[in-house]
Amino acid sequence: MKLLVGLGNPGEQYARTRHNLGQDLLAEVVRRLALPSGNKRFQGLFGDGRIDGERVFWLIPETYMNLSGESVGAAVRYFRLQPADVIVLHDDVDLALGKVRMKIGGGNGGHNGLKSIQQILGTPDFVRIRLGVGRPPPGIDTARFVLAGFTPEEHLIRNRLLEQLPKVMPRILQGDLGGAMNQLSQNLNAAQ
Repeated sequence: MKLLVGLGNPGEQYARTRHNLGQDLLAEVVRRLALPSGNKRFQGLFGDGRIDGERVFWLIPETYMNLSGESVGAAVRYFRLQPADVIVLHDDVDLALGKVRMKIGGGNGGHNGLKSIQQILGTPDFVRIRLGVGRPPPGIDTARFVLAGFTPEEHLIRNRLLEQLPKVMPRILQGDLGGAMNQLSQNLNAAQ
């Protein structure tokens, strides 16, 4: 069993912002892979289904970003999951828009959602799918930048990612992060 988590902030004012890219991508995975729709549970929107025979839980916390760990921790405890069973999709300003990196463990890079999850789980050893949103232009505060929407040109890149990431989710669930990144890179390049 795996728990897919898409990080973001609740509310229409944050919809489709850079900081909600993890949440948006998880919603697209749920839609494209025909997972059952979710219910309010664990302080978020929660669902349960199967991808290539693997039982998968999915969770979009409806706490604010800096309290994401409360939602994730509640689901992990209820289903008696290990931190290694948790896969978190999140925005990352240290990667260019459209770039994706996957890894297990590591620091939080100043990301409050990751920091909260690490604190609640007591370890950084969960899977992260880092979704690049790029750095803010000079003179623009990082918080203001990630809480802003994408430009029309950036939306094209975002939409390619929304289309391609669900295709590699079975490999991610199998733990083949390297293979998933290679396949995703090839698919994104072919889609340009």
